[in-house]
Amino acid sequence: MPIAPVTRLLAVTPASIDTAAQTLSDGGLVAFPTETVYGLGADAANAIAIARLYAAKGRPAFNPLIVHVTDADAARLLGHFDVAAQRLAAKFWPGPLTLVLEKSAHCPVAELATAGLQTIALRVPDHPVARSLLAAFGRPIVAPSANRSGHVSPTLAPHVMADLNGRIDVVLDGGPTMVGVESSIVACLGSPPRLLRPGGLTRAAIEQVLRVPLAENTATTDGEPDPQAPIAPGMLTSHYAPRTPVRLGATSVEPGEVLLAFGPHRPVGAENAARTLNLSPDGDLIEAAANLFAHLRALDGSGATAIAVMPLPTTGLGEAINDRLRRAAADDKRLAP
Repeated sequence: MPIAPVTRLLAVTPASIDTAAQTLSDGGLVAFPTETVYGLGADAANAIAIARLYAAKGRPAFNPLIVHVTDADAARLLGHFDVAAQRLAAKFWPGPLTLVLEKSAHCPVAELATAGLQTIALRVPDHPVARSLLAAFGRPIVAPSANRSGHVSPTLAPHVMADLNGRIDVVLDGGPTMVGVESSIVACLGSPPRLLRPGGLTRAAIEQVLRVPLAENTATTDGEPDPQAPIAPGMLTSHYAPRTPVRLGATSVEPGEVLLAFGPHRPVGAENAARTLNLSPDGDLIEAAANLFAHLRALDGSGATAIAVMPLPTTGLGEAINDRLRRAAADDKRLAP
């Protein structure tokens, strides 16, 4: 589904909820209110839809997205809950709390939504429109804030339209949001849990349930805390680092290498590649973004001497794709300039 030429602004009715759910099923993008801010929703299992979401927001990097589900039982199908996570979910869900957990073994959420990590950010929203949409859609929905990247988060449907009109398919107008700031993010990946982003739920309330102080978020981007990137994205020079060395800007392929291709053309010696996967044979950056992490993992498991990566454009989603590839190659001394 291409970027929408016209965005439909719909009052909330049972019919518009059904329309929005069908739009998500068709791979479209739907903005909807939560109790915190308006979210921009896509099917959490549809990598192409998620790539469209990044493009619509103009998001500069593939940070992991928060996955919204109907209840704690649905969340347990996607992530592993330790005692701390169970306590927090029992007390604060539905509500403005996101939990970062280890992904379950058969988690159906697209790798692009989790930025290729083995962790997942989960939330059960407390808003009648969000809950009705989740129920009608019947599957998890990824939903960052419904604004252009770097702009102020939206608390009214007109805010969403001002930023994203003509870039998404549907906006459900549910009136003003109640909390007005994003959810608090807590990582339950060890003891004690770590506060990654302060938000609509206070530290004191969280610590009262845990009965221990929260650890601080020590990961940074360029020396500054990176609350929008739970656990690793944007925090480390090496983001997703395959075991196999990664060679960027490859204009030729050496024997024993595998090839991560892009577009209809092939580099010199492509016949030498032990295996070739193409991010997008047509040179479509949205398709390339959707395939990025899965293709890297598949080539990483092939036993090759190196992964040769063809050059990709640096415009649009190409900026984020190249950013992730540079991070994947960060520990490789053969990294191309």
